[in-house]
Amino acid sequence: MQSLASWVSNAKQMAIEALIKPAKLLTVRKMGCLGLVAGLWLFALNTQAATGSWSSQVPSVMVAMSDRTSSSQAITPPAGVPLRNAVLSRIQWRFESPPGTPVNAWLCHPERCVALSGMRGSTTALSGMLASAPLYFRFTLQPGQRPVRVQGLQVIVNYQ
Repeated sequence: MQSLASWVSNAKQMAIEALIKPAKLLTVRKMGCLGLVAGLWLFALNTQAATGSWSSQVPSVMVAMSDRTSSSQAITPPAGVPLRNAVLSRIQWRFESPPGTPVNAWLCHPERCVALSGMRGSTTALSGMLASAPLYFRFTLQPGQRPVRVQGLQVIVNYQ
């Protein structure tokens, strides 16, 4: 059985010969082979660019009121992450508040926010939204609670 590398090499050679010698007609079999190679090549390129992940941390946030939200800095992908037309699939989050001081927390995308169930977890609730848009955390205190500093704000973003 012919290896994929040698098959691709043969297909390239046939394409070059067809361009150099226009009088030489390609047989149906050779054209089918070229079409298949081109299709596989495009599929491979699309698959490579289609999925990935990135992670980021942002500075801590002082949460001082129960009736006003405190937001983190924007959480953006590191430079060079290829997100053209990518959409979110799963996001893992983590943050820390001092022991015995629960906070209300949300993870937000410009299109909507998702209530977080605890200090760590994952969600698919933002799936399908544009992956190049910034994310951010939002926090509020429970009524009567003293101000707290929420730190260790981190996300791992999976996209397609």
